[in-house]
Amino acid sequence: MNAYFVALKAIVLREAWRFVNQRSRFLASLVRPMVWLLVFAAGFRAALGVSIIPPYQTYITYEVYIVPGLCGMIQLFNAMQSSLSLVYDREMGSMRLLLTSPLPRGWLLFCKLLAGTAVSILQVYVFLAIAALFGIKLPGLGYVYLFPALIVSGLMLGALGLLISSTIRQLENFAGVMNFVIFPMFFLSSALYPLWKMAESSALLQDICELNPFTYAVELIRFALYEQFNAVALLWVVVSFAVFMTAALIGYDPARGMLRRR
Repeated sequence: MNAYFVALKAIVLREAWRFVNQRSRFLASLVRPMVWLLVFAAGFRAALGVSIIPPYQTYITYEVYIVPGLCGMIQLFNAMQSSLSLVYDREMGSMRLLLTSPLPRGWLLFCKLLAGTAVSILQVYVFLAIAALFGIKLPGLGYVYLFPALIVSGLMLGALGLLISSTIRQLENFAGVMNFVIFPMFFLSSALYPLWKMAESSALLQDICELNPFTYAVELIRFALYEQFNAVALLWVVVSFAVFMTAALIGYDPARGMLRRR
């Protein structure tokens, strides 16, 4: 059992050290949502009206409404960045070295997920602190309830990134795959608009958003920030994590996945 924790500690510290040395990655993770919050929100607010009425909340400003969606955006982009590092490690050979250790492959990959999730949670709380400086504050206990929601959503998105990395054979192909994953998942969700608002435009778009696992990650975060619990969102996120993680383990199995074809 001690070997498992040694592996967990080593992998988490390695990811933390890599993140510390990549200051541009940290700044980019904050600049992107802040631009959406402070610049684009003004235009969306003008188009949608001063306030939005989610089905579980009274009138709130649009900036406050999209904060959970931007938290999800941070985790989504961080998951893709983590999967990019996995592709790079595989190209350099360090990933193969890690996976040949005597510990179970699933535990090693789960450690990578935990490390990436920890980094994304740090980024989210720094973003919320900066948003509070601009007067965008949320219920006090919401910041506490948010923590377990970020763990679950981060693991689900990280498992998706892990699955994607298992299917990419060359590092050069990663950018194109990211664009086909990140932007559809983000825009076809409730991150920017409530689903009832999406239904006013197109019932088909609403149906697509309801099938998008990122929608439920955002809703889980949104409810947690308002000190509420969304059981349906949690169930969808957990099921999506199980599906993505299982598929990723198959992808990283040298007997069945992409590593065999390499």
